Amino acid sequence: MKKATDSFYRIMAIADKEWIQIRRDARSLVLSLLLPVLLILLFGYALTMDVKHVGTVVLDQDRSSFSRLFLEGFSHTEYLSIDRYVNSYREIDAMLDRGEAVMAVVIPAEFGKRYKAGKSVDVQLIVDGSDSTSATVAMGYVKTIVYEFNTDRKLDELNRAGITGVRMPVDVRTRIWYNPELKSKNFIVPGIIVIIMSIISALITSLTISREWERGSMETLITTPLRKYEIFAGKMVPYVFIALFDIIMALCVGHFIFRVPVKGNFIELYLVALLFLAGTSSLGILISSATRSQVLSVQVAIIVTYLPSLILSGYVFPIKNMPSVVQAVTYVIPARYLMTYMKGVMMKGIGYQLLWAQILFLFIFAVVVCLISMRMLSFKLPDK
Repeated sequence: MKKATDSFYRIMAIADKEWIQIRRDARSLVLSLLLPVLLILLFGYALTMDVKHVGTVVLDQDRSSFSRLFLEGFSHTEYLSIDRYVNSYREIDAMLDRGEAVMAVVIPAEFGKRYKAGKSVDVQLIVDGSDSTSATVAMGYVKTIVYEFNTDRKLDELNRAGITGVRMPVDVRTRIWYNPELKSKNFIVPGIIVIIMSIISALITSLTISREWERGSMETLITTPLRKYEIFAGKMVPYVFIALFDIIMALCVGHFIFRVPVKGNFIELYLVALLFLAGTSSLGILISSATRSQVLSVQVAIIVTYLPSLILSGYVFPIKNMPSVVQAVTYVIPARYLMTYMKGVMMKGIGYQLLWAQILFLFIFAVVVCLISMRMLSFKLPDK
C-alpha cells in the first residue's frame, strides 16, 4: 500500500512539473486550448459537400413557349442557377473555360413541335467534368427535372383526352433518417473533431520527452528513483486533461454554432473519447522518446496522425471502396473507430450496445501503444 501511495505521489510530482512547464510556454498553451476550436470553426465553415446553385447556361435554339416551359423547371430550384442565355456554342465554350458555369443546356430547334408530335427529342447537356462531384450531382438534378417534366406533360395529355385519376404503378416515398435535411455539416463536423483531436493530442505530447533531452533535464530525472511508468503517467496526465477540455469545447462549438445534434449519451461519448486520447497521447510520447528532438517530433507526429486520420479513417473516402490491402491497414487507425462511434452517438443516438467493437479496438490500441511507449522510454544517455 505504501509503495502504491509513494508511486502516486511521484506521478503527481511529475505531472505538477509538466503543468509548470505548460504554463511557462504560452505558445504550447495556446496551441493546446485555442487551436482545436479555431480549426473546427475554420473547417466547419469552409468545408461543405452541399452542391447548390450550380452555374448553368442555356442555348435555346427553339425559342418557343414550350422550350420556356421546359426551362421553368431549372429556375424553380435552389440547386441550379441559370446564369445566362447564350446564342452559340462558342459562348458556351468560353464560359466553361473561364469557370463561369459548370453546365450548359442546349435545346434543339423545333423542340416543341417534335415533342407535341410524339417524336423523341434530344436535349444536350454539356458538363464541366473537372469538378467531378459538382458535375455528377448536377447531372442527377437535370435528370430529375426532365423526368418530372415528361411526367407532367403525359398526365396533361391524358387529362385532355378525358382520362383522369391516373396513378403511377410505382411511387417512391422517401424518408430520411438521422439527417433529414441532408446537411453536410452534420457529418463533416464530427469527423473534423476526431481528426483535429488525433493531431493535437499526439502533437502536444510529442514535445514532452524530447524537450527534456534537449534541455538536459532528462539526466536529472534519470538520477531520481522514478520508474518508467511513473514518468510516463506523470507526463500524460496534464495533456489528457487538456485534451478532455478541448473535446468539451469542440463538441460545444459543433452543437451550438453548427447545430450538429448530440442524440446519444454525452457521458458515454466522453469516456470513449478519453480512451482514444489515451492512445493518441501515448503515441505522442512514443514519438518523443524515439526522436529526442522537438522539431523532428512535431514533424513525425503530424505525418503519423494527420494523413492516416484524414485518408484512412473513412472520413473522406469510403473504406469499402479501398483496395483490400489498404482496408487492412485502416484497422490500425484509431480515428476510424472514434469516427464511427462519434457519428453513431451524435447522429443516430446509439451507444455501446451496438458499437462495442469500436470500444474494444480503441482499448486494444491504447494498451498496446502505452506498453510500447513505456518500453521505448529509455534512461540511457546518448553516446557522445
